[in-house]
Amino acid sequence: MAKSRTQAPSKHGRRGYRQENPYLRRLLIILSLLFTILMLVLPLVIVIYQAFGTGWDRFWAAVTNTFTLKALYLTILTGSFAVIFNTLFGLTAAWALTRYSFRGQGILITLIDLPFAISPIIAGLIFILTYGRLGWAKPILDEFNLKIVFATPGLVLATIFVTLPFVARELIPVLTARGTDEEQAAVLMGAGFFRVFFKVTLPHIRWALIYSVILCTARAMGEFGAVSVVSGHLRGKTNTLPLHIEILYNEHHYNEAFAVSAILVVTSIVILTARSVVEYLSRREGDDVR
Repeated sequence: MAKSRTQAPSKHGRRGYRQENPYLRRLLIILSLLFTILMLVLPLVIVIYQAFGTGWDRFWAAVTNTFTLKALYLTILTGSFAVIFNTLFGLTAAWALTRYSFRGQGILITLIDLPFAISPIIAGLIFILTYGRLGWAKPILDEFNLKIVFATPGLVLATIFVTLPFVARELIPVLTARGTDEEQAAVLMGAGFFRVFFKVTLPHIRWALIYSVILCTARAMGEFGAVSVVSGHLRGKTNTLPLHIEILYNEHHYNEAFAVSAILVVTSIVILTARSVVEYLSRREGDDVR
């Protein structure tokens, strides 16, 4: 009779892994919690405390100040344009890269990742050198009486640039994992492109799409570097909330700066909560958003 090839579990296998050093486990957990508290939780608590440290009246006066409201409006405006554009671009790029084979796919992926590698300050300088007073596009802009740098369009372009990869990079692996079998079956049954996308593809990637939009929104709302370069720091005209906070802090209006910062902190908490809800719902339905 042939000997069985079944071998006893190794003492270094699964059982051994479960019996890892409990002291090391506790140490790693404690270090992770300490780092999180010191680097994330504590600074946020201090911001909230400082924001309300001088009373509700001063806090309310700071957040309802004319310049604060204009900065908030401009932040929402630039963020909205960036999210809409990058959602459309992300869907288009992800579809093209996962559903078609063409020359230059690697180059396109590299270009999509470029904002991750370039400093936001450099991104702002790129737009200055392109659309600024000495930029090569300046004569064209003057011909049509358009202004990009030190105006709202420049803020929008800078925000779009730094948030460009978020939607595309989230959708590409999800579309790749889903494959094309269902889409090809729908095409064989006579469905057109839009019917295939909205009836077959979108239901499978909706949580990943929502997740990527949330990440893009968070990045757009807090962008500082690129926007700072192209804004010109014109108070009430080109200052977003992060830039407005910087001005208040540099002018030694610390309480007002912390009060306005609380708006971004609350916004971040809301966005993180929305992200957690999306992750939970996607896991419950068996879809992976990451």
